[in-house]
Amino acid sequence: MTENPSKTSPVALVTGGSRGLGRATVLALAGRGVDVILTYQSRAAEAEAVCREVAALGRHAVALRLDVGKSASFPAFAEEVRTSLAGPFGRTTFDHLVNNAGIGLHASFADTSEETFDLLMNIHLKGTFFLTQKLLPLIADGGSIVNLSSGLARFSMPGYAAYAVMKGGIEVMTRYMASELGARGIRVNTVAPGAIETDFGGGAVRDNADLNNVIASATALGRVGLPEDIGRMIAGVVGDDFGWVNGQRIEVAGGIHL
Repeated sequence: MTENPSKTSPVALVTGGSRGLGRATVLALAGRGVDVILTYQSRAAEAEAVCREVAALGRHAVALRLDVGKSASFPAFAEEVRTSLAGPFGRTTFDHLVNNAGIGLHASFADTSEETFDLLMNIHLKGTFFLTQKLLPLIADGGSIVNLSSGLARFSMPGYAAYAVMKGGIEVMTRYMASELGARGIRVNTVAPGAIETDFGGGAVRDNADLNNVIASATALGRVGLPEDIGRMIAGVVGDDFGWVNGQRIEVAGGIHL
């Protein structure tokens, strides 16, 4: 059994934690007393700014560079995580993994290139599968994993076929992870956001007023989601209040396309 010492604070690892949903998740976790290792791909200054925000909340954060689309880098990244845990956190394991990092590319089914398909697959599906696999020895028994899917895996919007295929795969993967990791007491769930006001996909939902209004009109609660809506949900799912929730898909979308 790997340890989760009660005398230390919980530690979460959030991929893509420097902005958008990842940043909101990092701050929500910190607000609940969780220390964080967050990853970024290229924007180190943004990542360090989030670390300072976490420090202002009285928690500790470390930012590590990671390209989730390059699985060959995962062994070295795992060693960086191990070193970070032993140093700033005084741990040999962490408690919660949030597989959040990703990109959005818009193209019709007919016009999606093999290059685009492979890029999305490497980041969203292959990356999540093999990064989690590589980090398993560092996840504490009794911990949790949250994989990010999308409302687009339930309902269809033209232009997102390849992206939605990857997210559908994430949801199947989650169920298998939950089944196989249950012996270690590790819970695995999917959180599926609806349309959120971030710079994801070029910021269209946030910046295009017509698109924003169309989505809001199709949502029971009458608005588009905010990053904080998702961050709070993820922070809740990894916590003890959701301790008997496992292998589930939780859509956080305000009731869109009901």
